[in-house]
Amino acid sequence: MLNKAMLRGLLIALFFGTVLFALIPVHVPRPSFIPGFAPPPDMWPRTVSILGLALGLLAIAFAALGGGNETSDEPERGPASAVEWRNRLIRLALALAAFAGFVVLVPLLGFLASSMLLALACFLLAGASGRWVAVLALAVLLPLGLQLFFGNVTHTPFPSGSWGVFPALN
Repeated sequence: MLNKAMLRGLLIALFFGTVLFALIPVHVPRPSFIPGFAPPPDMWPRTVSILGLALGLLAIAFAALGGGNETSDEPERGPASAVEWRNRLIRLALALAAFAGFVVLVPLLGFLASSMLLALACFLLAGASGRWVAVLALAVLLPLGLQLFFGNVTHTPFPSGSWGVFPALN
């Protein structure tokens, strides 16, 4: 029987499986010659997709082995009201708008500034608006740490943006 946990795992596995088997081979070019020990351009997208697919399959397995019992601290509720559905759809639209804004802003602002804005939007959409200091610190430090790590360790180039808001930190 398909329960919420199994459906959640199935959706995660389908998403990462689609990225791994359909999107990466088509949209991430793999050159025929890669010099030295340099990783191919599709290494990190494949790694993340394989891990996501494995986590989705693991979630399905745990849901199947758990016998369909979802352990939750929340009491059982009836179907969502129209107001709850409207709020959910608004939150979904705002999340999609945040990711679309990220895609539009990366060529203009660069990866660092765009990912800081995306992280801030994600934290606020997740309900962390009461902790402004922590939200702002994480929204600034996480993208900065990612860019410094991947720029200095794997020498991955990041787009600096045509507006030159932040210099490239590689």
